[in-house]
Amino acid sequence: MNDQVNEVNRDKLVADMKTVIVDAEELLKATASAAGDRVVAARAKVEESMKVAKVKIAAAEDAVKDRARAAARATDDYVHAHPWKAVGTAAAVGVIIGMLIGRR
Repeated sequence: MNDQVNEVNRDKLVADMKTVIVDAEELLKATASAAGDRVVAARAKVEESMKVAKVKIAAAEDAVKDRARAAARATDDYVHAHPWKAVGTAAAVGVIIGMLIGRR
C-alpha cells in the first residue's frame, strides 16, 4: 500500500515538474529580448537547471514504468501459478462490488 502511495506521489511530482519546466521555458522565451549581464547569466543558469530537471524527470518516469512492469509481471506469474485462487479472488471481488452497487 505504501508503495502505491509513493508511486502516486512520484507521478504527481513528475507532472508538476513538467508544468514548472514548461512555465520556465515560456518565461525564458518572454525574456529573450531582455539585455544585461545579470539577465543573461540568470537565463543560462535557468536553462542549465531545466536540462538537469528534464533528465531527472525522465529517470523518475523510467523508474515508475519499470516498477509497473515488474508489478504486472509478478501478478501474471502469480495468476499462472495459482489460477484457481485468482479466479476465486476475482469472483469474491465481483460479488462484493455487485452487493455495493445493489445497495444504492
